[in-house]
Amino acid sequence: MSSRLWIVRHGNRFDFVYPAWFNTALRRYDPPLSFDGKIQVQELALKLKNEPINHVIASPFLRTIQTAHILAEKLNLNIKLEAGLGEWHNPDWMTQTPVIHPREELEGIYYRIDWNYQSQIIPKYPETEAMVLKRMKKIAQLLITQFEGNLLLVGHSISVIGITKGLLGHDVKVDTSLCSVTKLIL
Repeated sequence: MSSRLWIVRHGNRFDFVYPAWFNTALRRYDPPLSFDGKIQVQELALKLKNEPINHVIASPFLRTIQTAHILAEKLNLNIKLEAGLGEWHNPDWMTQTPVIHPREELEGIYYRIDWNYQSQIIPKYPETEAMVLKRMKKIAQLLITQFEGNLLLVGHSISVIGITKGLLGHDVKVDTSLCSVTKLIL
């Protein structure tokens, strides 16, 4: 039996709507979803609610957790946080390793997170494009092997690109717009 893999990019980011937020934010590289980003994800959740998804696995950044939580609510599933799906640690965008929200700030709000799951890959700062693409391919292969059934992976633009190209080949073109979904049948 073939398995299906849905790769979702998070909804619109708060700092894309309010760029000045970045200048005073405690965790500059970990913005939440914007109001319209949450609406985007709710609309996507309605489209995915009847899909045969067995597992939701998300990057540990707040915008992807929020995206995954809305989707997991509609699918009645828990979320596993996987650092290997995390944002590209690009030194042109980030001056240091990104600081993400700690567990104690997340667990009361995002109750669908399975805190027993341990990430398979921890990214290192800084990363080249070749390094992040290799990371995305490797984490996708690990997750497909580890989990039985169909997976919904929630990540970033680089997650969609890296996983799709890593599994299907480098000549594949993919949509990485905000709240996009790419479906692969493996």
